[in-house]
Amino acid sequence: MIEEMRERLTRLIYERAFKYSEKPVFKLVSGALSNYYFNCKTVTLSPEGMYLIGHIIFDMISHLNVRGIGGLTLGADPISNAVAYTSYLKGKPLEAFTVRKKAKEHGTMQWIEGNINSGDSVVVVDDVITTGSSTIQAITRLKEVGVLVRKVVVLVDRQEGGRENILKFLGECGFPQELEAVVTRQEVMAIHKS
Repeated sequence: MIEEMRERLTRLIYERAFKYSEKPVFKLVSGALSNYYFNCKTVTLSPEGMYLIGHIIFDMISHLNVRGIGGLTLGADPISNAVAYTSYLKGKPLEAFTVRKKAKEHGTMQWIEGNINSGDSVVVVDDVITTGSSTIQAITRLKEVGVLVRKVVVLVDRQEGGRENILKFLGECGFPQELEAVVTRQEVMAIHKS
């Protein structure tokens, strides 16, 4: 069942989120130009995408003893919300949280929103990793407030060094060096070439 869901999600990502050009015309967050681009919001914000993502990622992390799931806004938000919703349906509720890109400028002025606290263990998610900088930013903020990162799950790994950078950073933080991708660039490119 989960394997069929993963195949469907890969196809959905290819059909809705993947763009390709013979010339590198897509500007990435890093500033580099690429031949291909993933805009995963077209999948993560769709009803079918939420359903598939919620079930697949919950299955990937349900064995972990964690309190929450989240990451850097905006890419992580629909993913963590889908997984939190699914976790409740499955009888093992997880709190969704979001890490701001800059601290709230009023009220509590906090970086992290949600029901997690110092000492809690969490899973960090992201929609796409290239260099891993957004994921590392989220991990940094969580570590600063004493939240423990048990695992990182990414929807799409562009396979351009992000995985290695994140694993190295997790190790430097004293966190388990666990990262799993739901879909890789290689899997999407295989559909593109077929």
